[in-house]
Amino acid sequence: MAAPKQEKSILVAYTLDFETGGLNCKTSACTQIAVHATRLDTFERIGTFVRYIAPYYKKEIKGVGEKRKVLKNKYDADKPQMMDYEDKALEYSAITMEMLECQGVEINQVAIDLLKFFEDTSPKVSKNMKPFIIGQNILFDEGFLCQLFEYAGLMKELPKYIRGHEDFYGHWHPLILDTITLGQLALCNQENISSYKLELMCENLGIELDDAHDADADVSATTNVVAVLTQRMRNSNGEGGVQIGMTKSEKTRKHFKI
Repeated sequence: MAAPKQEKSILVAYTLDFETGGLNCKTSACTQIAVHATRLDTFERIGTFVRYIAPYYKKEIKGVGEKRKVLKNKYDADKPQMMDYEDKALEYSAITMEMLECQGVEINQVAIDLLKFFEDTSPKVSKNMKPFIIGQNILFDEGFLCQLFEYAGLMKELPKYIRGHEDFYGHWHPLILDTITLGQLALCNQENISSYKLELMCENLGIELDDAHDADADVSATTNVVAVLTQRMRNSNGEGGVQIGMTKSEKTRKHFKI
């Protein structure tokens, strides 16, 4: 009697993008986060998570940043210091402090909600098939993802849902795929390619961009870049294969950061 066929595992990826108050993940605030959960066999979007993050204060995290000065007495205690919200960064993303105060969610709650999103969209699979993270210049976003979960005291919960590894110092890092590297692999043979900015790769790949300016739109564009390049890899001579879906992205921003 033939053994029953094993059901194929579903592979999911999370495309991630942050808008921030600056470039330093140790001192700059997260202002907006967007995450799309995507099935990689069909590129069907199975979930969307978008939040503005309310203004918050800097927090001392062990092993991160400068050592705190020793206080002479209780009256020397420092006042809480606001995270960095640089004018240039806010202007770039068209996010205002008023928007964050009115529409933003407390950072601890954002981390809790994001964990629930991961739980709801992560398939029950083996350790080496857990979801991983995709992004444009994703090392930048990884730093702010770590800040988000460290500030909420939930960093140890993240490996339950995201594939990753511990480094030499025992610090956990998520498995990431950078679309810049993917674009370089796929497009570096073309003479007209001189940059791997998101908007230029979209233009080269025939991905239509409407103009918008938030993390959610960036995530849509990033996922579409991966979808097109994946389609090329799966097809023989550009023909055949399973048709994969494309997500319409809306852009009002004139350019992308990376």
